[in-house]
Amino acid sequence: MELYLIRHTTPAVEKGICYGQTDLDITESFEAEADAIRAVLQGVLPQHVVSSPLQRCSKLAQTLFPQYSIEWEKNIMEINCGQWEMQRWNDIPKAEIDPWMNEFVHTIIPGGESYTQLYSRVTQCFETLTQQYSSLALVAHGGVLRSILSYITQTPLQDSFAAFKLHYGCVVKLSFLQQQWQYQVLNNPEPVVVEVHKPTN
Repeated sequence: MELYLIRHTTPAVEKGICYGQTDLDITESFEAEADAIRAVLQGVLPQHVVSSPLQRCSKLAQTLFPQYSIEWEKNIMEINCGQWEMQRWNDIPKAEIDPWMNEFVHTIIPGGESYTQLYSRVTQCFETLTQQYSSLALVAHGGVLRSILSYITQTPLQDSFAAFKLHYGCVVKLSFLQQQWQYQVLNNPEPVVVEVHKPTN
């Protein structure tokens, strides 16, 4: 069993904006980023391709795998940021964000979901897909990839950001060998702009 986890390329959003399931477009660097991913995947012919339906993933999936009938899977969309979607992190009221900052794993974002809820839907989807196919390519989001890697390595979610530094355009190969999952990071380009996913003030 082989599975390729592919994170979308740089999204068209201003630094410091909170986003999850907002359907962001891609930037002008898309072609260059996609070419770098394509080079890593040269010769890879998965049995099936699954992608988040959000366009920052769907456009990449269609570019990388034009000959495939891609499965659009809502369960591998990014975390739902609810009322915080497209707000500046620094503008979110302190009373709202402090509980999440103190316990970001289990606290539900107002109108959205928690990291554990994301983890639950992603890992259930992962189990279903890996029981159906012997090789897969999965195009998704940072939170989705961290959930899968945390799941197969039994890494606590609160440690997942430190354990798995996954930049835009990263590719991680999973192999099921000797009754356990192993992973190898094949591509993880250093970002031009550092991502911000919490308040800075």
